Amino acid sequence: MAQIEYYFSTLSPYAYLAGGRLEEIAARHAAGVIYKPLDIMQLFARTGGVAPKDRHPSRMAYRNQELPRQAKKAEMPLNLQPAHWPTNAAPSSYAIIAAQKTGGGDLGGLVHGVLRACWAEDRDIAEDAVIKDCLEKAGFDPGLADSGLLTGAETYAANLEDAVAANVFGAPFYVVDTGQSFWGQDRLEDLDLHLQGKL
Repeated sequence: MAQIEYYFSTLSPYAYLAGGRLEEIAARHAAGVIYKPLDIMQLFARTGGVAPKDRHPSRMAYRNQELPRQAKKAEMPLNLQPAHWPTNAAPSSYAIIAAQKTGGGDLGGLVHGVLRACWAEDRDIAEDAVIKDCLEKAGFDPGLADSGLLTGAETYAANLEDAVAANVFGAPFYVVDTGQSFWGQDRLEDLDLHLQGKL
């Protein structure tokens, strides 16, 4: 059974636009998914990337065209300028880490719920109430937002180190235990083909 390490940020619009496709692909191929939320700004700093606020205007102009196109293609609502972005991604990431460790709910649903809260619902994913609501809707104990803080912080830092070691430089990023990596939600079809043995 293939294992996919999924590196992402709860602030990433491209991770949001992936929707539930990773989970659908993993289910088709009986592949496991390990969710690894990380600090995307630290990843950029470590791997030669640039934070959106520091990018050249030409790159941001393209981003502002590409995101709505990808949202339309995926038939997903998208607010190009969310009311609460950027915000602190750590609390929502800690909750996802705690939920993965505890189990019992829909982890993919939780990840998408958090991303949707930011990019389609104009909610602040750094707020305790928002995180607890996302946990509850995905079938997890909302108390994980509090109880998972210490372990979450340690794992969040470890995920960044794992990402750098795995040559990850953006989000979403999918690393398969076959040694193949796929960057971006627009490479999910390639990931699917790889798992089929066609790529």
